Amino acid sequence: MPEISLPPVPYEATAVRPGWAELPAGLQDALAARIGGHPVAVRTAGAGFTRGFAALLTGPAGDRVFVKAAALADQRHLVDWYAHEAAILTRLPAGLPVPRPRWALTEAGWYALALDAIDGWTPRLPWQPAELDAALAAYAEVAAALADPPAELVALGLPRLTDLARDDILWWDEVAAGREPTPDLPAWAPLAELVALESRLPGYAEHGGLAHCDLRVDNILLDAAGRAWICDWNWLCHGPAWFDLAGLLITAYAAGLDADTAFTTHPASAGAPADALDVTLAALSGYFLTSAAAGPSTASPHQRAHQRWSGQQALGWLAARQGWG
Repeated sequence: MPEISLPPVPYEATAVRPGWAELPAGLQDALAARIGGHPVAVRTAGAGFTRGFAALLTGPAGDRVFVKAAALADQRHLVDWYAHEAAILTRLPAGLPVPRPRWALTEAGWYALALDAIDGWTPRLPWQPAELDAALAAYAEVAAALADPPAELVALGLPRLTDLARDDILWWDEVAAGREPTPDLPAWAPLAELVALESRLPGYAEHGGLAHCDLRVDNILLDAAGRAWICDWNWLCHGPAWFDLAGLLITAYAAGLDADTAFTTHPASAGAPADALDVTLAALSGYFLTSAAAGPSTASPHQRAHQRWSGQQALGWLAARQGWG
């Protein structure tokens, strides 16, 4: 087992977001009308890597919703993400540990989406085994439900992980060709083997149902009953569930837990190619490390440091499995 490693900034403190007072008065009033009056409590979400408004609002009579909001002109990409997520969430099978949309509105040049309020917290790192078990159990439910995608979800024209892998994840090949900035790599890291491993991902990604495609610690909430809820669904794509599982377990490896066994024994990895985990770790390490080397991010001042840490953990886990170094 590796030594425990923690991210440079806790996942629950990575976001830089506007507060309630910074929202336009017209949007405040429109939101207040939906919850029975101006909120008596606003709990801004600290997790995430976007600059959109995101907060748990409590109305005067105790009605609570989680609201995401973004400016139509200045944050159009976030508006599109939130609207797409709403379309996905309304079509996911019933009974899953997923917050559902309540309503959406456009006011004062902003779009706002209200979701079920989950009274929970971002898992704390290093993972506690019981909390990781809850997250893995929640994803087992999701993976089973999406193995045969519902027609109404497929009708949304979701992207394919195969295409994303070809266009966005074959990073070590780009580094080897000199088309991406070369991240700092340990002397033992064999670039040719990393290229060879990640090159298998597009072919493997042709198979499977639907994958969350952004399954990270900051997209999970744990409630007081011990159940995990999976959030932020705007990247749903056609692809194998084991891709999500490998990405989530990078933080389990960093926590010193037996991430290999967690992967191989999870229902989402059933039927996966024998080297699926290594292929995914190679691809994700390349994505994270080259992204971290790309210069400052406007989304969060902590994004590049988190990407670097995630890439180092993915590469370290892969090295341990391959006997490198």
